[in-house]
Amino acid sequence: MATSPALKLKPAIKPATNGSPVAAGLLKERAYTELRAKILRNDFSPGTFLAERQLAAQLGMSKTPVKAALERLAQEGLINVSPQQGIVVRDLTFEEIADLYQIRHALEGFVLRSVAGGLTQAQVRQLEDNLEHQAANETESDCLKAAELDARFHLLFSEFLANQEIVRVMGQLIDKMHRVITRVFRAHPSRAQSSLAEHRELARAVIEGDKDKAGTLIEKHLERGRRLILDPRR
Repeated sequence: MATSPALKLKPAIKPATNGSPVAAGLLKERAYTELRAKILRNDFSPGTFLAERQLAAQLGMSKTPVKAALERLAQEGLINVSPQQGIVVRDLTFEEIADLYQIRHALEGFVLRSVAGGLTQAQVRQLEDNLEHQAANETESDCLKAAELDARFHLLFSEFLANQEIVRVMGQLIDKMHRVITRVFRAHPSRAQSSLAEHRELARAVIEGDKDKAGTLIEKHLERGRRLILDPRR
């Protein structure tokens, strides 16, 4: 895949000078959060070369917290760091996308079957609020927002289960696929609408306690998404 030229960034901002351990930790976290958000939003598209010095200038901090942030992003598979190529924003391969869908298929099926029929009124309201925002976004046709609301909808069920390891894993899976889902919504504008209809049916099955239906629906929903990405001609 062709790579884009080195990214031109804004003029330097005066770096923070507070050298306390707490301040250093906060800077590392801010660098990680801001750079990760830029990658997920496609501000840094796949193939973009990144430079520590330029990133530090843009964020207004030294290279140390930026380097720590880049190490975390590399561990999460969002960038490649090598002596030969330098730092490059990476994209998921077809094989990686297929693997992620396979994991989500197993994990989300378990989660929805587990929480079906056990939601509190507050949790039901959270689902309804998300669905309302998805519906409102149809008129705006904001693909990035659609992907964010989609991610939030899927993560809610794991949060309802209250298994923190599942929440962590689901969050990582959804983060990795965020850019891919955004591209699907851009390439297939009708997908956001059909996805909302599927989300509503999923939510209804979970709220009503139909475990088998909820599990079947999530599997079909994920399979439709997988086909659009990996075999859009079908």
